Amino acid sequence: MTSTGPGGGKARQGNPVMSALRTADNRRLAGLSAMRSRWRAIPRPVRILFGVAVAVFFYLLPNLAIPLIPTPDTNFASVLFTVAVYVLVGVGLNVVIGLAGLLDLGYIGFFAVGAYSVAIFGSPASPLATKYPWLMLIPIAIALSMVSGVILGGPTLRLRGDYLAIVTLGFGEIVRLIAVNWSITKGQIGIPSVPAPPGHWGNGDPIFGIIDTRPFYWLALTVVLICMFGVKLLESSRVGRSWLAIREDEDAAELMGVPAFKFKLWAFAIGAGLGGLSGALFASRQGFINSNSFDVLTSMLFVAAVVLGGSGNLAGVTLGAVLISYLPERFRGFADKRFLVFGLALIVIMIFRPQGLIPSRRRAVELEDRKREAAEEATANV
Repeated sequence: MTSTGPGGGKARQGNPVMSALRTADNRRLAGLSAMRSRWRAIPRPVRILFGVAVAVFFYLLPNLAIPLIPTPDTNFASVLFTVAVYVLVGVGLNVVIGLAGLLDLGYIGFFAVGAYSVAIFGSPASPLATKYPWLMLIPIAIALSMVSGVILGGPTLRLRGDYLAIVTLGFGEIVRLIAVNWSITKGQIGIPSVPAPPGHWGNGDPIFGIIDTRPFYWLALTVVLICMFGVKLLESSRVGRSWLAIREDEDAAELMGVPAFKFKLWAFAIGAGLGGLSGALFASRQGFINSNSFDVLTSMLFVAAVVLGGSGNLAGVTLGAVLISYLPERFRGFADKRFLVFGLALIVIMIFRPQGLIPSRRRAVELEDRKREAAEEATANV
């Protein structure tokens, strides 16, 4: 729609729907900024006590009878463990996508490397079984996952955008095909008797057993909190600032003296290590793994958790991982329709909130600047 301007020319009127959306976004950003300011104004001891109270609540969650939250068709503690694993995956993938700006579509490959490391070296049914205890298998799984991240990142991190995404997707599929065809991983037959964490109750029963999954959830939650704290420290360090500079403009970061390739490789290795750790916890809880657990759909769900929640923000990534893993189990009664409804909800959110449910402040400003540049370019072309 056009109208005559002061000079007799035609001036383009703004789309009222887009203007309303921009106004809503500006108000939301102002509200988030106000909330952050109020949070920072609270004394530090009070904030620490609040964080401890929230952590205690999540530790007690399997034992609390809260209406509407438990999953009626699935063991609630098992669902909480799955949610914790997805959150840990989201924390690792957020390092790659949210902080360094590298689109990794094959993250399931690192997850599989960690899971198979524990199974191959710990299960008595494996031809490469060792006598290493579980506490030693976990560092091995993390190390092998980080090495695989370096092997993948070394020749490919000079690629950008869609090309890098395609290569990482191929890596995830290569790992799956190896799991299917390699005699040691045994394909769909799988590897049974994957070792669990050590420990026994007073009556001699194992703490990490098959029936009671609460100890697995508590262990996974502890690992998640430790990894979140570590990633938060990294984000505030020189390494984290270098990742953010690379994400915003890699060429400008290199001109300012940031060794982009080295820091991207570090992001890939750290993200791969966290992915391997989550896979190791998953395999230990399952007690059995095969190649069916590491398909492309699961890898896409990992990416969706980061994008949906808000890449670059640990709170947003946590929310996205919870929604991705918890909602399908909570509404299992809808059977196959739950995935259709869930997919439509994702599409709607990505259209109206592409920055995610809880975006990072830097990321939100980035997207607003891009929108403004696109609008200015469209106006100039008219």
